[in-house]
Amino acid sequence: MFKQITAALAASAAAAFLALPATAAEWIMASGYADANFHTRNIRAFIDDVEKGTDGALKITLNSNDTLIKLDAIKRAVQAGQIPIGEIRLGVYGNEDPMYILAGLPFIAPDYATAWLLKDLQKPYFDAQFEKNGMKILYYAPWPGQGFYTKFPVNETADFKGKNLRIYSTATRKMGEMLGFNATILPFAEIPQAFSTGLIEALFTSPQTGIDIQAWDNTSNFTYAGAILSKNCVVVNLKAWNRLDADTRAVVLEAAARAEMRGWEMSAATTRAQIEILQENGMTTANAPDAVIADMKAIGAAMMEEWRTSASPEAVAVLDGYLALIE
Repeated sequence: MFKQITAALAASAAAAFLALPATAAEWIMASGYADANFHTRNIRAFIDDVEKGTDGALKITLNSNDTLIKLDAIKRAVQAGQIPIGEIRLGVYGNEDPMYILAGLPFIAPDYATAWLLKDLQKPYFDAQFEKNGMKILYYAPWPGQGFYTKFPVNETADFKGKNLRIYSTATRKMGEMLGFNATILPFAEIPQAFSTGLIEALFTSPQTGIDIQAWDNTSNFTYAGAILSKNCVVVNLKAWNRLDADTRAVVLEAAARAEMRGWEMSAATTRAQIEILQENGMTTANAPDAVIADMKAIGAAMMEEWRTSASPEAVAVLDGYLALIE
């Protein structure tokens, strides 16, 4: 599937470099992750594509690693017009709409093929929601599969009982609690301090995040479960978008299409290499035992049924359409 999509994007790439717009624009962009993070590297490639494609008529200055606006506040800042463009993590907005956490339910869409399918089915729903709130999504990029960072080897879910776990969304908090953890939602930037003060003693997150926060300073084991491929997306303020001329918008959309494919490819390519980096820094890594995977699948199924009770009929229809296609 990725090869077919890549070929289609390559065929259209030649049309991306359009005529210079009549007026120039400069955008400030915020993101929450370090420059070495593949999401940030993908954004910088996207920015380069935009600036080259518009011959410099649209310039985007990225402020990464929470240096301008904290990650969880970026969506509100874009909506309010404080900044014209930013990167957000969808899973942190589950309190606004259950659709934000659907991809974060464990083992609902646990591999790249099913995650891509779910993303495509969610697009119309998200497009309508974001437009209603004065924003537009340019592209989606997934995190790699998730795992447990602990100070102990994981043999069964009983090992988790009573441990303080940092998670990043309402869905993963629920999962953590059902696994026996005391689960706490914390922003990415607060993880090191939370470890130092004893607020947390374990993480459930991706290999990428573990590297970003040097998880080996506070944990010794990484147990890979896969389970969840949550998504980030790059969003733009609609008023700022509409001020661009048609040629510039076309260039941005072409660059966004390439960034989306590149982000999925980068995510898929990084997991093994990043697990090796964890090992090089002294961590013991392993796949989650079958018993833990079975418990997580059962929890995911239970969370999906609970999700249905709070989601709108339109959101439930997206889930049902997805399940019908993967059965």
